Amino acid sequence: MKFATTARLFGAAAVASLLLAPAAQADSGFYLGASVGVTSVEFDDFDESDTSWKAFGGYIFDVPVVDFAVEAAYIDFGSQGGEILQVPAAIDATGLGAFGLVGVDFGVFGFFAKAGYVSWDADLDLGGLSDSDDGTDLGYGVGFRLNFSSLELRAEYELFEFEDADVDMATVGVVWRF
Repeated sequence: MKFATTARLFGAAAVASLLLAPAAQADSGFYLGASVGVTSVEFDDFDESDTSWKAFGGYIFDVPVVDFAVEAAYIDFGSQGGEILQVPAAIDATGLGAFGLVGVDFGVFGFFAKAGYVSWDADLDLGGLSDSDDGTDLGYGVGFRLNFSSLELRAEYELFEFEDADVDMATVGVVWRF
């Protein structure tokens, strides 16, 4: 009786793995996506958040066990407004990013990590005085994804180190693989 129960469980697991295999073994190829979320900018006494978004695309190399991808992104970090030393301040930043991703799929869901560089441009308005700054700095993050054939839902948390500012971005979005 114990052998029969074990055999049924093994059979059910085998059928389930066959049903999940197409989602877990997505083909290599190009993808496009868009995400929206919240970005927080922190430096000195300034710590403000605003709605942000990004559009991205890349190429995924699907190999057994893990997948690798290269990704380019346009990022609008939003317009954070607040005060610096009791003076009204606003920061508006955008960036172009290039990232490498490595991920693992477990059936219809998976996890990934990313690292790369972002070339950013920021405009600062401090009490009516304007200034601009730009640079290229490190960006990295982690994410979770749900795969539905060629459509993917993605949630990410990314960190960017822009000179004296720490920028955190949390987004959710969709990806279309083709």
